[in-house]
Amino acid sequence: MNFSVTDNHFFKETSLLKEEKKGIITHRSPSNIALIKYWGKHGVQLPNNPSLSFTLTNAFTETKLDYQTKNETESKSEISLEFWFENKKNEKFEQKIRKFLESLLPTQPYLGFVHLKIYSQNSFPHSAGIASSASSMAALALCLCDLEKRLLNTLQNTEEFYQKASYLARLGSGSAARSVYSNIPITTWGKTDVVKDSSDLWASPYTLPIHDIFQNYQDTILIVSAEEKSVSSRAGHALMETNPFAKTRYELAHSNLQKLAFALENGDTDTFIEVVENEAFVLHALMMCSSPPFILMETGTLTIIKKIQAFRRETNIPICFTLDAGANVHVLYPNKYKKECLDFIDKKLKPFCFEGKYLKDHVSNQ
Repeated sequence: MNFSVTDNHFFKETSLLKEEKKGIITHRSPSNIALIKYWGKHGVQLPNNPSLSFTLTNAFTETKLDYQTKNETESKSEISLEFWFENKKNEKFEQKIRKFLESLLPTQPYLGFVHLKIYSQNSFPHSAGIASSASSMAALALCLCDLEKRLLNTLQNTEEFYQKASYLARLGSGSAARSVYSNIPITTWGKTDVVKDSSDLWASPYTLPIHDIFQNYQDTILIVSAEEKSVSSRAGHALMETNPFAKTRYELAHSNLQKLAFALENGDTDTFIEVVENEAFVLHALMMCSSPPFILMETGTLTIIKKIQAFRRETNIPICFTLDAGANVHVLYPNKYKKECLDFIDKKLKPFCFEGKYLKDHVSNQ
């Protein structure tokens, strides 16, 4: 599918832009936590292996886009942008968003026809150590697709609308491709035989059967560190190009996705735990095998992992962990064990969190 609007259709529709138009568009997008990790890319933000993620509920970004068409004398080849984060002008974020929008101009020229004011805020503290790029870029991409829809009368089909939003979000942040689908518990991104019609270009709702035990699955996010990562995810992805274990990793991701699909359908928490923890360990092992190598886990991360695994052995509660590309720990467990797990987290794991911080979240429900 071609999502460019630079063909004749666009230039026919530019007559719509001669009349002044203005409005406000608002979208909210959730964060997500990958169970099958995306690590390594090629081309323009294309994944080297498929990924699968839980869509979260309480951690989200809300973005408001205030737009007004430019007058006839103003340049249509430049981005006009003002950006506010948490009700304050943010030059650093504005530069990042401006660069992103400028990269879209060749294929989305309508962006040059409007003045944009963007207001963004998170439901979670920005300094809490939770990566917000997925939710923020997804919310922005949804706003941009709504803008195109209003200006050019395109994207009337719901599936096409969300596919393009995911496509644009991916160009800003790979994991953001999976965050455009609110209220969808699981999403996948990347071509795989396991999921029909999957694509490297955009993420899709996971349509295979999901056992009841994985409905409303809990994710308590332990903030081990609130400091900026020593190596960015962008740099980490680039290092996969020379990683000696890259080929094996990509093969493993396909295999693990098959196993996880079986576990999700059959309520097999043992296999779920095996795959999810393996994916977390492999992700960080790849970092340590990069050239140069780097470590994003902290001492508290390892201590928490050991305590989770010990608690699981002692209680037979199917609690497990996963890690993003950072030090913080996502503690995953079925809703039926919520009380026991939260008690354990508060008493045994909280002391290893930065300022005792952790966030309670759960997988989105349809």
